[in-house]
Amino acid sequence: MSGLDFMNNGNVKLTVLQGQFKVSSGARVELSTVLGSCVATCLYDPAVELGGMNHFLLPEPPASHDRGQVDVHYGVYLMEMLINEMLNYGARKDRLRAHLYGGANIRSGMQQIGTANAEFARGFLLRERIELVREDLGGSNARRVDFRPQSGMVRCRSVSSSDAPVEVRTQPIARPAPRGDVELF
Repeated sequence: MSGLDFMNNGNVKLTVLQGQFKVSSGARVELSTVLGSCVATCLYDPAVELGGMNHFLLPEPPASHDRGQVDVHYGVYLMEMLINEMLNYGARKDRLRAHLYGGANIRSGMQQIGTANAEFARGFLLRERIELVREDLGGSNARRVDFRPQSGMVRCRSVSSSDAPVEVRTQPIARPAPRGDVELF
């Protein structure tokens, strides 16, 4: 089953892929992801025992991006979507606690995408006044993150960089220039 694995002990492991977020309060649910330069945010509201995780590829869209169009590969959208979904299920923003993971620069000599992702995530939480309780960001190793949303407990461990998902970037759709006669007034 895509994104869903049943663990031996009866717990349910939900995989959070690039451009996704998931929210749960299930006692037997674990949210899991593998990160390279991407960042995952784990949010938790201890009062309602509710948590969620997102997995974003890049911080913000380029200036040429249509601001009216939501692209879930960007942190600026996935952070808002995760928070709003948690609020819909009874969380309160002033009680949210955050963990940040990922942001590695796995391929030397390339653009520091991981660093940009990590800086964006920290800045977002600061602007939104969400307490950051733990982070494991940067470096050059991929990470596997397992999050228990009901308890807010997280396990993060380094894994082989070959285990990190291949970055899938969406390219803007090229539209041909309009053709035909133009009448000037």
